Amino acid sequence: MDGGKRRACTMRVLFRVLLPVVASAVFASGNPAFAGEKSPPKPDTREKCAVCGMFVAPYPAFVSAVRFKGGAYAYFDGPKDLFRFTIEPGRYDPKKKPEDIEAVFVKDYYTLESIDGRAAFYVAGSNVSGPMGHELIPFRTEKDARHFMKDHAGKSLYRFREVTKKVLDGLK
Repeated sequence: MDGGKRRACTMRVLFRVLLPVVASAVFASGNPAFAGEKSPPKPDTREKCAVCGMFVAPYPAFVSAVRFKGGAYAYFDGPKDLFRFTIEPGRYDPKKKPEDIEAVFVKDYYTLESIDGRAAFYVAGSNVSGPMGHELIPFRTEKDARHFMKDHAGKSLYRFREVTKKVLDGLK
């Protein structure tokens, strides 16, 4: 077989093998437009918290975000305001409903990496403050959250669905 035929044969094999693999990886996310996205775009210096109106860029360790269906984002100066929004989005934006929220992003306290806010562990009542005072401190793992609780006098550990208005009101 000459070089041209060998190359064509190799390309056909690669196309038949790789195309299904790539396609399934892209479409497995359920939303190909956001496949592989691990964090929201960095907010610019004019971005304000959707709850309190405070600028968020000066607090990169606490910046949290939600992504709506359609790809728009809302940013928050910390998880506490993110929760206020996710519990009652219509209070802050009359056009938004809870089912409009496609993804939630918070920063892991130790690594400062964006993580899935719905899968995170949150510590309340610690001696660590956020930009607006008492804050829910997020972690990727329960082990890290419990370690932080011991080191920083944390009082309670919550999962996303356990954070209610009552929990938020207790952070004042």
